[in-house]
Amino acid sequence: MSLLLALDFGTGGVRAGVFDADARALRGQADAPYPTTHPRPGWAEQSPDDWWRAAVRAVRAATAAAGSRAIAGVSIAATSSTVVAATRAGAPLRPAILWMDCRAARESAITEKVSHPVLAYSGGGDAVEWLVPKAMWLAANEPDVYRNADVICEAIDFMNFRLTGRWLGSRLNATCKWNYDPLRRRFAPDLFEAFGVPDLIDKLPLEIVGVGDAIAPMSAAAAEELGLETRPLLAQGGIDAHIGMLGAGTVAPGGLMMIGGTSNVHLAHASSRPEAPGAWGPYPDALVDGLWLVEGGQVSAGSILTWLSDRIFGLDAAGFAALLREAEARPVGAGGLIILDYWMGNRTPYRDPNLRGAILGLSLWHDRAAIYRAAVEAVALGSLAVVDSLKGAGMTTSRFVLAGGICKNPLWLKATIDALGLPARVAGDENLSLRGAAASAAAALGLFPGLVEAADAFAAPTQLREPDPAAHGLYRDLFEIYRDATTATGPVSHRLANSARETAR
Repeated sequence: MSLLLALDFGTGGVRAGVFDADARALRGQADAPYPTTHPRPGWAEQSPDDWWRAAVRAVRAATAAAGSRAIAGVSIAATSSTVVAATRAGAPLRPAILWMDCRAARESAITEKVSHPVLAYSGGGDAVEWLVPKAMWLAANEPDVYRNADVICEAIDFMNFRLTGRWLGSRLNATCKWNYDPLRRRFAPDLFEAFGVPDLIDKLPLEIVGVGDAIAPMSAAAAEELGLETRPLLAQGGIDAHIGMLGAGTVAPGGLMMIGGTSNVHLAHASSRPEAPGAWGPYPDALVDGLWLVEGGQVSAGSILTWLSDRIFGLDAAGFAALLREAEARPVGAGGLIILDYWMGNRTPYRDPNLRGAILGLSLWHDRAAIYRAAVEAVALGSLAVVDSLKGAGMTTSRFVLAGGICKNPLWLKATIDALGLPARVAGDENLSLRGAAASAAAALGLFPGLVEAADAFAAPTQLREPDPAAHGLYRDLFEIYRDATTATGPVSHRLANSARETAR
């Protein structure tokens, strides 16, 4: 029996899973949290050393649950665009800038003004969340950190270094977030020069490795600290949600995977290059050779619902359960309320980091249940906006898989399925990123002919859920109001976002 270790570094903590490669079954699993700080409005940071300490706790607990510390292969999925500035020896020079951090809005706007062939793979510019705008922000605002950084990389690269002592990048991350040219297998120095950071190319991990390819055995020191009795082979992983495609059975064109959590991500492949304005990509050869990856997403999703129930309403578990039951009993439309889900800007289809959340239609008789229901509907309508943009690019959906924290919130799950109007295969408690990372490790070990075959073998079981046609019609009507409200409030959102940045300086 070959055991595989999968690690998923999420926003709130790391999850470790030990899989039996023969049975493709999860044998042991454990979580370990780490904190996030918000020094200023729109900022979010974490300590890279916290990631490692959490990984040690989670791996030791997961292998204990599995009853074995003999691991053959390991791979990592992690949030993308969580940026680390470090020395060559692996010492962080500052806290990591988390993926959701939107401080680099000015730098993102600069990338939108540059014309370069490689930018065609990212829709003509870089999102505020991505590594390159954040590196540009460091160069402009923390020049000492930028100058002293031997390496500017992402969370997965930092953790791979901790495991093996090698600095390298995932082709998935580099293609989707670093302006790497996957067809020519190189970076474009003239592009970074146009961005005003010509030396960034010397700070990036220049060895780029495809998902599912072997990297190196884990170092003896890392294996000992993790409590392993073997030195497993490290396989290249990548962006958590994208790696989830390998665990969802949605790699083939026609598949659509949505992971609903703190943020939402929607991913699909096309066999030929689609035109997808408003979406990110299409990225060639990012996850799988010969396919074009298209990505849509919502920066704020479950985070909005948690913000309401925890921070604003102050509910405990029992109070939230009661609120959920009451909100489920309300009709679609929440009694004339519309909420815009742009707490941290919009990723798709507006690509606007300066949009902000809004609650419209309030009256004195609205209560917490109505507001919470409207927030759930806002997140569902945001997902509809993403999927409509993919349809507009000519991409069809024959298999739709839903996973993540959304599966634990029945109102959010039903609202999303009804709003999209698509039959959904719900993965339930399955962590698709863990399954995908296990598939990557299995491919690197040669247990399957290739990455696609490994992904097919590790695809998670699902349950089919059909949409309510009547509810879908109501959501379509509500969607028109949602889009009109976005247009109407956009200028005000921009003024408020700029005001918040000026106040924070």
